[in-house]
Amino acid sequence: QVQVVESGGGLVQAGGSLRLSCAPSGSIFGIRGMGWYRQAPGKQREVVAAITAGEGPEYADSVKDRFTMFGDNAKNMLYLQMNSLKPEDTAVYYCNLNDDSGDYWGQGTQVTVSS
Repeated sequence: QVQVVESGGGLVQAGGSLRLSCAPSGSIFGIRGMGWYRQAPGKQREVVAAITAGEGPEYADSVKDRFTMFGDNAKNMLYLQMNSLKPEDTAVYYCNLNDDSGDYWGQGTQVTVSS
């Protein structure tokens, strides 16, 4: 069973920064991709940043040059560094892992950006 746990959300003023962490665990085999998604109230879940095995990360246009996704293989962690945050970045952020056994999501972490 694969589990994905996000952390690092919170309340921040516009222009501020946050770093989200994603800790996958369990029987993970053949990772095909990982990424960060977000869902704002009344809106559909959207991709923020994602990476497919063997390819570089891709970012949503709305976060390019502000957000950076990176990993720490030694700690088996995935991070999302978010800078220059805007009120429109307010959402629940989810980590996703896709491997040979399926597609896994965390419970989400709330990010709220005040103006």
